[in-house]
Amino acid sequence: MPYAVGDVIAERTVHLTRESLVRYAGASGDFNPIHYRDDVAAAVGLPGVLAHGMLTMGIASSVVVAALEPTARVIDYGVRFTKPVVVNPENGADLHVLATVGAVDENATRIDLKVTFGETTVLVKAQLRVVA
Repeated sequence: MPYAVGDVIAERTVHLTRESLVRYAGASGDFNPIHYRDDVAAAVGLPGVLAHGMLTMGIASSVVVAALEPTARVIDYGVRFTKPVVVNPENGADLHVLATVGAVDENATRIDLKVTFGETTVLVKAQLRVVA
């Protein structure tokens, strides 16, 4: 992987809908109603139905994985969740992922992710370590 610090590996915007959340709930087994019912989300003080954190995290990493060579391997991945992704019942939500090289050494390449919903950063310290 001949990358240099600052290189953009990938950039993509993924549109989420309420249907996306229901499909993810079925696949993951996470049927917490804050991910599909407005009344429950409001009752617990949330601004609306939220995308699953693990869905957000998975989307972010998938943007990088799709851009890597087929022989590359992700050896570490971590994030810190900072803000929720509120999925509007009519308009959905757009999650934007920008992946850039943050560090390169003889063992691995660190890829830093900037993950935003609107103007809000929803994941921080989002980093993957990748080997060729």
